[in-house]
Amino acid sequence: MGKISLKDISTRAPKNFDKAETKAKTEKILAEMDELQNLLYAESKHSILVVIQGMDASGKDGVIRNVFGKLNPQGVMVKSFKAPTPEELSHDFLWRVHQAAPAKGVIQLFNRSHYEDILITRVHKWCDDVTAKKRMKAINDFESLLTNHNNTHILKFYLHVSPEEQKGRLEERIHDSTKQWKYNEKDFEEAKLWDQYMAVYDDCFEKCNDVPWTIVPSDQNWYKEYIIAKQVRDTLKSLKMQFPGLKK
Repeated sequence: MGKISLKDISTRAPKNFDKAETKAKTEKILAEMDELQNLLYAESKHSILVVIQGMDASGKDGVIRNVFGKLNPQGVMVKSFKAPTPEELSHDFLWRVHQAAPAKGVIQLFNRSHYEDILITRVHKWCDDVTAKKRMKAINDFESLLTNHNNTHILKFYLHVSPEEQKGRLEERIHDSTKQWKYNEKDFEEAKLWDQYMAVYDDCFEKCNDVPWTIVPSDQNWYKEYIIAKQVRDTLKSLKMQFPGLKK
């Protein structure tokens, strides 16, 4: 993959995609995913790690609910990475992440991830460029470890929204009583740092692309969910899994 520049990538679905048709395709894909997840859990030879990154209000929670919410909860785990605790800060930055890596048979979702340690930390100057470069190498090594030594298949999604769409969604949290619990005044301050975030994301995509990123146009939720569901389904199908026979 060539160098990724977010400013050159649309945040909307291609014009040839019809909303109703795409949503119908997504429903069929989700039904396939349900069967394949059961097979993944039963065979217990592979695991899936889904990394979901994006700016505030890009729809990370919605993806988890709408794409993975109908799967068997025994085989789907969700880990949300917030500001590290004092205990976590006393260890290396990947310590808390490795503890959440998926066991065989499991689909593990990261709502934000180890990438926060080279994104928000750089924007706010909590991490200098020299440290960030070392961390990016450590991240590549960590993902290689999971892939090569635990049959973990990593899917990394960046939910790509426009600043205009983000602004509308953040303001909706003020007025919509069902979304007010998500409101955080600091989100508006972070939105002012848009250009800085785009710069560190572009750098992340270039230097942490051993496991490739998928940039998901996310202004329209129906298209975002289709792209992610399809890639997860295709990955599961590619594993050529089989139900184990009777135990001897």
